[in-house]
Amino acid sequence: SEPLAWAPVSAQAASLLEEAADLLVLHRDFAAAVERCEAGCDSLGSGTGPSPGPESSAEVKCSLCVVGIQALAEMNRWREVLSWVLQYYHVPEHLPPKVLELCILLYSKVREPQVMLEVGSSWLRDQSNKSLPEYSSLLELYLLHVLLPLGRFEGAEELVRSCDVFDSEQQLAFLGTICESRCQWTQREEMHSAAEEQPDATTETVLGVLSQKLLTMLTLLRRALRSMSSHFYLLPYKKMLLATFLLYLVVVRLDPASPTSLPFIYKLVQLFRQAWAAVFSPIHRPPIQD
Repeated sequence: SEPLAWAPVSAQAASLLEEAADLLVLHRDFAAAVERCEAGCDSLGSGTGPSPGPESSAEVKCSLCVVGIQALAEMNRWREVLSWVLQYYHVPEHLPPKVLELCILLYSKVREPQVMLEVGSSWLRDQSNKSLPEYSSLLELYLLHVLLPLGRFEGAEELVRSCDVFDSEQQLAFLGTICESRCQWTQREEMHSAAEEQPDATTETVLGVLSQKLLTMLTLLRRALRSMSSHFYLLPYKKMLLATFLLYLVVVRLDPASPTSLPFIYKLVQLFRQAWAAVFSPIHRPPIQD
């Protein structure tokens, strides 16, 4: 009969559940705990019908998934939790309330509430779940940890107004919470926008000051170059080159210590004086001393 067929399977799953709990809590062997949970869920199959034992197969399966979720989270494999659970329940609507609650809290803690957005919505829309005693608490959890952190205020208001499990006072309380969360969201957005605009304004101010200084320096440099070019344009370049060449001969090519070089050096000095006088005007001529 059906009771005789279910009893051995439930006993095996319950034994695997006990081993998984010991591995999780006492031995901290999280990988082995996940393996025991998977083996227990596989032994139960996809059936969710009641069994005659003290614990139904659905309860054992739910407990196995709860232990498995905790073990995956301990191994920092929280991204696998939802897909791991759905391989045993197939659709979100069939998730037990305890498993859904744990998933919502887990993804809220790791700041990934969007993972549970569609899953929670599908579960709450299911008519069979609305008759469960945990429905109102899960709806509140879904509002506070999924919809409001994601800024889904219109969806939250619609969900509260269409919910039959809340009375008028509870609806007003939830609508007030949604309104307060909306105001806080708006304030954060304004502060974030102001924080982004402030560095831009500071950068523009600094660039404006630097541009003004650069423009002033370029203006002064242009005036100096214009003055120098007009001055050198009036100088006789050939005489200037002659004076430079004579100075090169005196300093580099001749040995001033040699007695034979003295008459020639004296002549070059006289030529250099004449070239110097020819290059510079009397106004700007520097004094020459013997």
